[in-house]
Amino acid sequence: MVAWISCSTVRAETSPAHWQIGTPITTYWASPPITDAAAKLMREGGWNLIWCHENELDTAQKYGLRAMLIDGLISPQSLDNPDKKAQLDALIERVKKHPALYAYFITDEPNASAFPALGKLVAYLRERDPAHLGYINLFPTYANNEQLGTKGDTVTAYREHLRQFIETVNPGLISYDHYHFQTGGADGPEYFLNLGMIRQTALNAGVPFLNIVQASSWSPSMRVPNGNELRWLAYTSLAYGAQGLSYYVYFYPHNHRGMMVHADGTPTDLYYAAKQINPEFVAIAAQLQPLKSLGAYHVGMVPPGAQPLPPDAGFSLEPPCQSVQFTSGKPVTGLVLGLFGKDTQPTHVVVVNLDYKKEITTTLVARQPLDIFNPTNRAWTPADGSRARLNLLPGGGCLLRLRP
Repeated sequence: MVAWISCSTVRAETSPAHWQIGTPITTYWASPPITDAAAKLMREGGWNLIWCHENELDTAQKYGLRAMLIDGLISPQSLDNPDKKAQLDALIERVKKHPALYAYFITDEPNASAFPALGKLVAYLRERDPAHLGYINLFPTYANNEQLGTKGDTVTAYREHLRQFIETVNPGLISYDHYHFQTGGADGPEYFLNLGMIRQTALNAGVPFLNIVQASSWSPSMRVPNGNELRWLAYTSLAYGAQGLSYYVYFYPHNHRGMMVHADGTPTDLYYAAKQINPEFVAIAAQLQPLKSLGAYHVGMVPPGAQPLPPDAGFSLEPPCQSVQFTSGKPVTGLVLGLFGKDTQPTHVVVVNLDYKKEITTTLVARQPLDIFNPTNRAWTPADGSRARLNLLPGGGCLLRLRP
């Protein structure tokens, strides 16, 4: 299912010699035309990447937003047609020095058979404009073999899909979508399996990754998430090392319910939830950007694809979480600890409350004094020595570090 990208609260960044992620991404798919009013609302809501056409780049720049360029010429087919290729070259020359340009949208959820042609286009864009990303979004784990273009069970087919994508396309970023919240209070069983496989693939490839998460309903089988569930999606992504968060959808005038704005452009409750979550995501992801994700470990319940917290992790929780068996369809509970550091020793940890229905209090214990990060003012404050008492909102989290 298509999931595109959105707007920013930061000023457009100077183009580097080669593409770099820069400010962690907060984005969405899809939006109405990028008018002044729409761009202003997106900026105020904490989005920092906007999807737009060439004639909307100036509006993105006006509001300090980075732009994902949408144009039918940005396609592998253009390379096989001399006239289209010349038009693509002219497009690149017109936009590549625009201060708002951040990326070129290429395609959504391709089959592996398309990877060779997509790899040629990514290389072509990189050769002519190395400062900007060629963006491709991938299927989730629950795509079938025919969609993925690979064979085997869920893990085997998806792992092969990711391997071929990395080796054939050589992307600058891994993006994927996974929609978790079903009707009747049910949750999908593969969210952490998918997140973990993407995390490991991104680490192996040395590229950042972006998680496209559910912010609407488009089917009788999918529910509209609430603000707590939206927070859960953001903080679990952070714990696994995501540098980008995209919401499906911002607005789409079809059969979607929920979303960030109404048809008249006025904000919904989800907009106001995201308005609080987006700057927190960016602030925490920016602190983690220079570090390496060393592990994402679950305590209390270990869902499929997840790993339990090892005894030598260097961090523990008091009181210990009671072990609970995972049941397919039921919400995941317990906590997840995402460990980060510059080498093999973790110095930072993201602690996330996996219960998106109630607040919890726990104490993180470390081997030396701790600092706690405040994402609102982006300041570190000392904890009580090597113990930090944490009050975690439903689906919320906290970033801590060993005191330097």
